[in-house]
Amino acid sequence: MSDAPPAANVTPFPVLCDLDGVVWLSHQPIHGSVDAIARLRARGHRVLFVTNNSASRIAEQEAALAAIGIPATGDVLSSSDAAALLVEPGERVMVCGGPGIIEAITARGALAVEEGPYDVVMVGFHRTFDYAEMSRSSAAVRGGARLIGTNDDATYPTPDGPIPGGGSILVGIATASGVAPIVAGKPYAPMATLVRTITGITDLRDAVMVGDRPDTDGRFATTLGCRYAQVWSGVTVAGTLVQPTPWIEGADLAAIADQLLA
Repeated sequence: MSDAPPAANVTPFPVLCDLDGVVWLSHQPIHGSVDAIARLRARGHRVLFVTNNSASRIAEQEAALAAIGIPATGDVLSSSDAAALLVEPGERVMVCGGPGIIEAITARGALAVEEGPYDVVMVGFHRTFDYAEMSRSSAAVRGGARLIGTNDDATYPTPDGPIPGGGSILVGIATASGVAPIVAGKPYAPMATLVRTITGITDLRDAVMVGDRPDTDGRFATTLGCRYAQVWSGVTVAGTLVQPTPWIEGADLAAIADQLLA
């Protein structure tokens, strides 16, 4: 952790929160997270939820947050929306993922199709992935379709421990096709573009990205040029030496809010 204390809270700044491992685990709120968000908002900070979860529709994620006491309409940014920035209206997309991807590319004006030809194969977390899907999608990529991953997270945190994530599926398709994917979600540039678009802020140096994965959330803070707050409530074991070095760290989001509001 940096020796520099958190800056005094004078001017409100965006607080970008990962969801899984920071706000909740499989939609079960982490202790203190709901109150922490309320306290940050009460002091004028805009709290946005920046998630690599591409499986769920935005309205479903907003409803799940509302169910635990967090209003979130218009405040959820997903990797499926970031990935949709990489397709053009009218392009034909094979979707190897959940309904969140279909929603995002449809809003973009692209087409989710079952039969080729394909312009894009878009991959995200889903629980029905099998050998037949790997064979079909890798063949489409070898045939010239662009391979886009919503994210490359190898695992997904749950209350019972990590399970394979969308990145594990993406690696399989990339290996079978022999083509390196373009990845849209954290920590990559398309998600940064989405954040800047939604916030209307080009220079995000005063923002704080709160996450549990230094290789994803920490690197995303670097991509944005903002500060990084590390929590130990997700997949990273407390006390692990992480890179990039966090600006602040804490057991959970509540501890981070305490420092930001000090």
